[in-house]
Amino acid sequence: MTATQNHAPGTFCWVDLSTTDVVAAKRFYAAVFDWTAEDVPTEAGPPYTLLSHGGQLVCGAFALCPGQGDHPFWLTYVCVADLEATLVSAQTLGGSVTMPAMDIMEEGRLGVIQDPTGAHLGLWQPRRHQGSALTNAPGAPCWNELQTRDLKAAAAFYQGLFGWTLKPFEGWMDGAYEIFVRDGREVGGMLPIDDDRGQVPPHWSIYFGVSDCDAAVAKVEWLGGKVLAPATTIERVGRFARLQDPQSAVFSVIARPQG
Repeated sequence: MTATQNHAPGTFCWVDLSTTDVVAAKRFYAAVFDWTAEDVPTEAGPPYTLLSHGGQLVCGAFALCPGQGDHPFWLTYVCVADLEATLVSAQTLGGSVTMPAMDIMEEGRLGVIQDPTGAHLGLWQPRRHQGSALTNAPGAPCWNELQTRDLKAAAAFYQGLFGWTLKPFEGWMDGAYEIFVRDGREVGGMLPIDDDRGQVPPHWSIYFGVSDCDAAVAKVEWLGGKVLAPATTIERVGRFARLQDPQSAVFSVIARPQG
């Protein structure tokens, strides 16, 4: 278990849910992860929901905004020291800015980019809000993973933007799965989207920790969610599954090995 107060630039720091039904989402995720919710006022009007586990802040949720479409989604964020400079770099490296820099009251500055392969990623320059206070534990964000059809373009983009390098992971997919590394620390993963997955768009996916993967999957189904990829075990990594909440936002759960 890691209690995190500050996140280094170039590492993942936050994740939030944009959804069509915040009330239903709060009930669903409270049952799955034992999260508690606190609605806080915003300058935009609708409140932003802060979600905590065991008294420690883990992520957020809010109602889909105009222009975001009607499909709920989880968005993951990387901490940056200079948001404007990072947005400029993203464009120079072949990406695009889908949400320009904006102040979130006194909490920090927010922007969203799309990498050259099509995946969206949030950027967060912290002020008062540093990000998730709990990571790598049951009920908290555990891993971020890029799924894309152009591994080479993605690797070049993120190396240029955040200084990430890649190393192969030999324990799964015959070495096709790769790990992003920054300053010797594993920060995320990357895998190809195979043709047999149809029109799945490139995206960053979020994994939340659970103590029992199969129990979490059963609870998600009982609560009206769906299983998109059944529970699978990877030696020394854990047991994970890809799921969908009742409003159709996609997320994954993982139970790490004990000991």
